[in-house]
Amino acid sequence: MNIEMAGVWKTFGEGHTAVHALKDVDLKGPQGEFVVILGPSGSGKTTLLNLVGAIDEPSEGRIEVGGLDLGSLTKDEQVRYRRNSVGFVFQFFNLIPTLTAAENVELVADLTGDRGVERSREVLAKVGLDERIDHFPAQLSGGEQQRVAIARALVKQPPILLCDEPTGELDYETGRIILRLLQDVSREQTQTVLLVTHNAAIGAMADRVLRLRSGEIVDDRHNASPVAAEALTW
Repeated sequence: MNIEMAGVWKTFGEGHTAVHALKDVDLKGPQGEFVVILGPSGSGKTTLLNLVGAIDEPSEGRIEVGGLDLGSLTKDEQVRYRRNSVGFVFQFFNLIPTLTAAENVELVADLTGDRGVERSREVLAKVGLDERIDHFPAQLSGGEQQRVAIARALVKQPPILLCDEPTGELDYETGRIILRLLQDVSREQTQTVLLVTHNAAIGAMADRVLRLRSGEIVDDRHNASPVAAEALTW
């Protein structure tokens, strides 16, 4: 799905205590683009993701995703949009500790279509966990838990994947594995991927790199030749 933001502001608080997390943001992104969003803490990166994911609403401006005006959605329509159109991958895996890897994914699969068990096993195999499906989160490494979280997002087959610091809790080698997986997903399934990170080196693998500072896009560039994730160094 293509994404368009026009004149978007997000303000928290009122009066002299108001904080402008985003300031007059304009953005157009075509379907299937892998976008890395860079910036220091407090620059508005996560706020931008939350707005595209309809977790939050803009204070001003318009956001359209696939031609759908997010500002016109009712609360129930926002829920359907998040359930059917958006996959979320966060820094913290948010797995249910009492469920196995397969059951964590099935929980989402059952909400978004039939063949939940079969689809869950297919996507877990795709992320390289076909031999770990019956393990509980505590029995998995950090990288494996993140792959379960990615499988949980992918089982919906969402046109948009929003990733907030997905490698922030992982070591260098495991982080590159996760980034390669996300890169492959974008290329093979033409999913639009927005990946927030503070790690500037990750920008080299993107089709496009946005830099935010104090709620504003201060740089927007395209990579002519994105590098493979496994070639990244930092």
